Amino acid sequence: MSPSDEPTVDEHVVVDEDAPGTPISVPDSGDHGEGGKLKMIVQLVKKCLGVKDIATMRLSLPASLLEPVPNLEYWQYLDRPDLFAAINDPEYPFERMLAAVRFTFTKDLKFVHGKVCKPYNSVLGEHFRAHWDVPPVAYSEDLAQAIIPLTHTTDAPTNGSETASVKSGRSSKSTKSGFSAFSKAKSSTPPSQSVETNMTAQMSNLSLGNDANTERLRVIYVTEQVSHHPPVSAYYASCPQRNIEMSGIDQISAKVSGTTVRVSPGQFNQGIFVNITGGPGEGERYHITHPVASVNGILRGSFYVTVSESSIITCTGGKPGTKFRAIIEYKEESWLGRAHFLAEGVIHTVHEGETEHEEWTKVKHVPADRIVAVFDGSWRGHIRWRRVGGGSYPNAFSSSASSPSPSHEHLPTPEIPPHAASRTDVSSPDTEYSTLIDLSTLRTIPKDVRPLEKQLPNESRKLWENVTANLLKKEYSEATKEKVTIEQRQRDEAAERKRKGIEFIPKYFEKDLSAGYSKLTEEGWKAVKEELGESLPSA
Repeated sequence: MSPSDEPTVDEHVVVDEDAPGTPISVPDSGDHGEGGKLKMIVQLVKKCLGVKDIATMRLSLPASLLEPVPNLEYWQYLDRPDLFAAINDPEYPFERMLAAVRFTFTKDLKFVHGKVCKPYNSVLGEHFRAHWDVPPVAYSEDLAQAIIPLTHTTDAPTNGSETASVKSGRSSKSTKSGFSAFSKAKSSTPPSQSVETNMTAQMSNLSLGNDANTERLRVIYVTEQVSHHPPVSAYYASCPQRNIEMSGIDQISAKVSGTTVRVSPGQFNQGIFVNITGGPGEGERYHITHPVASVNGILRGSFYVTVSESSIITCTGGKPGTKFRAIIEYKEESWLGRAHFLAEGVIHTVHEGETEHEEWTKVKHVPADRIVAVFDGSWRGHIRWRRVGGGSYPNAFSSSASSPSPSHEHLPTPEIPPHAASRTDVSSPDTEYSTLIDLSTLRTIPKDVRPLEKQLPNESRKLWENVTANLLKKEYSEATKEKVTIEQRQRDEAAERKRKGIEFIPKYFEKDLSAGYSKLTEEGWKAVKEELGESLPSA
């Protein structure tokens, strides 16, 4: 079938007949200024009203509405790979759960400091790989106290944070304002090809932690688009030096509600699975579920993200004994006034063989005698925490409150089995609040990606190379043509598979998605080893 036989809305919009639902199109207005983009966005929102799931509808947006970044590169949970690697640092289970909570707050740091954007839609079989070489986080003498990130931190907190993170004493290098939250300190690709240098963030005194004598941990990441309808990708990340790996399935469901786009996990997206394969937490698995996000400010053209519902972190496996589980509850925003971006949570015990805790999804659901720690604050700024024995516990507080300070009530000292005792014994007297994490002082750590000449044709940056180059030059018509060419090629390949009765088989991940993650194939492990073996950037 030739391209002329395909149903199109105009020469720059390809409609995918294989997708469910009524075709929806937004033609390029020709006005590529902010006003023109806003008009197209408003048109899109109007046409999406009543659509059950935007993520599965038949649509191809004009390139002028896209940011020059591939979807597989944009949607990943390693904005702070140093905090991912740090989960297996502590000796004691309770402290490892604290580390898992810290990582969860930082996995989407791009939405705290970067702008909300629409990346390219991934095509079937597209894949992306990258790595980070980061210094391990440092700690005070008490591992349960504030961590000390050694790279990509600022000198002082923002967003009303109460305390600042400790700046690395190992780095004397810094850069002034204008450093992008997505930009690379040292890029392995030419500036015109680096999708991370296109977005700007207002920041100053950024500590990059470039001391050549500092130990470096390599964290690698591989992902592949394994389904087109619905759009689903599988991913894998690991840090062998810290015996930790992560896997999962990415799929979102999106719906317009009023002037807000509500984004929730799709049916195959069961969350993030973190496995500890050695070291202190050997055998432990942390299952981290995703909350619900909303994109606001659409009609004003000033997008920002709010988060609601809960993220649950459940630890299983490892050594016998009491396990820990965390609930991060994101507070609903009030219809009136500004957003407060508040969150609160608890860490509670889970005893072997019980299942009642599976019904606990909010702070108020957890019995008082099971709580061992509480935390609260702003998920865009400062989060504080304290152990709970005979002390205080934050109640759920009204989303319409004008202050982020929760109310408290006195709780009895819980009875904790002897095998749960550790250096952070929860039956000890209450402690004062300490900093769990201060997101206002952290910035996204840029990734290292192989140069284009080493990438495969279906590797994200190589695949979208011409689209990216034209967008960066603001040649929107040419960018849209290149984008349509890629989309049409995908349709032609799908039609050919259908004609021959051939099923698409992912290259790097196995087909089975039922577990919430997909195992790597032989080619997938090969890609992991290649990324682990990539040369360090020259000093």
